[in-house]
Amino acid sequence: MIHNVYFWLKSDLTPAQVETFENELIALKTIDYLEHGFVGKPAPTEERSVTDHSFNYSLTLHFKNLADHEFYQKDCPKHKRFVDTCKPFFEKVIVYDTAPIH
Repeated sequence: MIHNVYFWLKSDLTPAQVETFENELIALKTIDYLEHGFVGKPAPTEERSVTDHSFNYSLTLHFKNLADHEFYQKDCPKHKRFVDTCKPFFEKVIVYDTAPIH
C-alpha cells in the first residue's frame, strides 16, 4: 500500500516554521515498519497540462499492508506528532492512497 501526500504550505511561514515542517516530514520516513519512505519537492520537469507543480512538498510512504497503514493513521506517535506540530503550517493537503493490482 502506498500513501502519497501533497502539501501546500501557507505563504507567510517563517524560515524556522518551514524548517520545522521539513524536519517533521523527514522524520516520518524513519518509521520502522515502512517498506520505504520518500520526501520531495516539485521536480523541475517541463510544464505540461497534466503536470501539477503547485504543491510545496510531497510525502510517499510504502506500507507492507493495509493494517500497517491503519496503525499509522490512528496510533503512530510520529504521525500524531507531525499532525499536531505541522497542521498549522499548511493551507491544503491531498492524499492519494493506492493499493497494488496483481
